[in-house]
Amino acid sequence: MSSSPLQVNCPTCNKLVIWNEESPYRPFCCKRCQLIDLGEWADEEKRIPSSGEISDNDEWSEEQE
Repeated sequence: MSSSPLQVNCPTCNKLVIWNEESPYRPFCCKRCQLIDLGEWADEEKRIPSSGEISDNDEWSEEQE
């Protein structure tokens, strides 16, 4: 069974990336694209939508009752 390796597009620049051990930054094509994506998450330009507006500290406390 000879199947071609999985190929994906880099999420940052859309360049074709072969998904194997020779592509250490997969799904990104290079370290630069990986860092650009990380920076977008850190700046909160990207986010995972939530179902509500609950903050991290709502309904949580270190104090034991």
